[in-house]
Amino acid sequence: MSDDARDQPTIVTGGAITGAVGTVRERVLAFFGPASHDNATRVALADHLQALVSAESLGDRLDAWLRLIHWTRVGTSRSLQVLGARMQWREAYLYWELLLDLLEQEPSVREEVQAAINRILLETDAVNLVGEAGLLSVRGFLTEVSLRLLNKVLPSIRNDQDLTHLFQRQYRSPIEVKWFLRIPPRLFTRVLQALMPPRRAEQPGPLTRAFADGFRLLAIRVEGQGLSHKLRMRSRRPSQVMESPFYRLAQLSEQIALCWQDGRDVAPSEAAWRQIVTECQNEIRWIRHQLESAGVSIDIVYGLEVLQHCLIRMSAAVDIMIARDDAAYARAVQDFLKILIQVSVNEGSVSHLVQTNTKLLHRKIVDRSGSTGEHYIAHDRQEYRHIWSAAAGGGVLTAFTAANKMAILGWGLAPFIEGFGYSLNYAVSFLLMQTFGLMLATKQPAMTAATLATIMRERPGPSRLDDIVEVITKISHSQIAAAVSNVIVVALSAYVLDACWRMATGGPIIDAHAAEHVYDSLNPLHSGTVPFAVLTGVVLWLSSLAGGWIENWTVYHRLPQALAEHALGNRLLGADRVRRWTESLSHNIAGWGTNVSLGVMLGMTPALGLFFGAPLDVRHVTLNSGTLGLAIASLQGDWYGDGRLLYALAGVGVMFVLNLGVSFSLSLFTALRAYDFPKSDILELLHRLLKRFIASPLDFVLPPRAAAPPPATEEKAEG
Repeated sequence: MSDDARDQPTIVTGGAITGAVGTVRERVLAFFGPASHDNATRVALADHLQALVSAESLGDRLDAWLRLIHWTRVGTSRSLQVLGARMQWREAYLYWELLLDLLEQEPSVREEVQAAINRILLETDAVNLVGEAGLLSVRGFLTEVSLRLLNKVLPSIRNDQDLTHLFQRQYRSPIEVKWFLRIPPRLFTRVLQALMPPRRAEQPGPLTRAFADGFRLLAIRVEGQGLSHKLRMRSRRPSQVMESPFYRLAQLSEQIALCWQDGRDVAPSEAAWRQIVTECQNEIRWIRHQLESAGVSIDIVYGLEVLQHCLIRMSAAVDIMIARDDAAYARAVQDFLKILIQVSVNEGSVSHLVQTNTKLLHRKIVDRSGSTGEHYIAHDRQEYRHIWSAAAGGGVLTAFTAANKMAILGWGLAPFIEGFGYSLNYAVSFLLMQTFGLMLATKQPAMTAATLATIMRERPGPSRLDDIVEVITKISHSQIAAAVSNVIVVALSAYVLDACWRMATGGPIIDAHAAEHVYDSLNPLHSGTVPFAVLTGVVLWLSSLAGGWIENWTVYHRLPQALAEHALGNRLLGADRVRRWTESLSHNIAGWGTNVSLGVMLGMTPALGLFFGAPLDVRHVTLNSGTLGLAIASLQGDWYGDGRLLYALAGVGVMFVLNLGVSFSLSLFTALRAYDFPKSDILELLHRLLKRFIASPLDFVLPPRAAAPPPATEEKAEG
């Protein structure tokens, strides 16, 4: 027989052996027949079972159990890496079939294996596994992140008495979790019957008691979290603790746990228990709705996630308690284990913790950015002309901003002071734009991407993709109009500004040496223009998140209301003036936060690069267009000298694409992740978008078509 043939699992088995003669290993090999000694798969199975039943200590039994489980997944000649690459699930389950055929047809081996597993259950504690494993703790988000990062650095301590650690060792990667999730229910039923000791209702075992205690811990967690001050104050009846469904759920859950532990029927209490669970779910939805209008806190989102996971696990536990036959019991146990196994991998994951606890906050930021983004989309010709004029005004103001930047650069300040001067210059300019209703093209992508995601969420159904394609065409020509207006007007304004400066002072704003440096710094081939333009796109995206977060923080802490009710402010300034100021704060705080954060990040990035020894800089298309206009005016007739101007103009084009493209892509990706859009919808959207672009490419560039006039109605002649 070849080596490959010996390594393949063989399902055809021999007959059962009468009497328990010899070791488990000898009985297993005798069960498979004389040829089993030449089959590596059968020999490995016999060795693993012998190690399990003959282990003298708990640690040895757990190690033997893990080796047996890993063998059933990959066999003797395949590693888990090969399984993960090829995903040969059916072949992996053949080893389970081999094991189960043996245990089902050889009672003596099955009894010894079940006895070994029963000893594991007697010597370990499953309370933490059932009631706490994988659930977010009450330590808080930041504390939990710190502890998980610390656990990744420090060596872990082995704790054989806690079944949670066995699960973490048994399911160490997503591939192993996926392996369990794909087990067919019929196969799992056979596994449960072959490996687990028989259930005896009249004599509850240690696992039954641990299961009941774990269920109690879940109920206590729900009660404590649901009645916490931060959630109770946002509930329907914050002052009525005894009427809260979270309080009543804990009381009824204790009755169910007692019935289960004593071997009594749980079914009579099930309907009432599930009704209270429904009330708890409704209360959670109510609190989430309150967050939509009152601001989001990560701590509150954290508490809601804890409640949601506890209720899901408790419902799965009740399914086990009410199961009446072996098939229903096996299905319920499998569903419950799926929950535990999935969270066992996520329990130490920092990325999973951050993702699950910041999703609602991202949604709120996207919603607030999305409402602002509507102002940057031209739906008709009038709005299109407004974008041109507002962007032209922004270009004029940016020319002064570029001149101020060059003046600060000429002072020769220390890097930090220079960066602070840049930040102040940018922030004041951006705030003036907001005050006078002017427009900066590079701020549009983050806002319009959030608006796009909001439309995708609020317009369900197949037709929404066509609506979204139409909105994208409007975003495209609106963005192009604003950017072109910005760039052209800022360059012309810089040239005019330099001419005025010459008449007033007799010299240019920047000297020839600085102008040549501007040319060289914008060259996309021989400078850092490309990576710096990408970095600027990231900064633009971060500023939009910062603005949304600042507004959310202001709303959550009710800052406008607190200022309006402040006694000292009303006494010194007057109630009417304070009220007007607080209304202005509520209306403009998102824009202020975005503009100030954008100015600080643009100004301080080069200084931070110098501090850390990294070559960091920013390339903002509108600001650098203004700087290029000043350089052209400074060099006068030599501006076209050796082709450097053409390279500088190419650099402006690169900045145009990368600033807007990176910012829009990151913002759209964040928005889509916040609302869990399926990949299939995104791919279909891209397909329709490409089809529209091929059919009508000018729709993405030209202004919106004028609306057709309504058909004239002929008046009916009288008489």
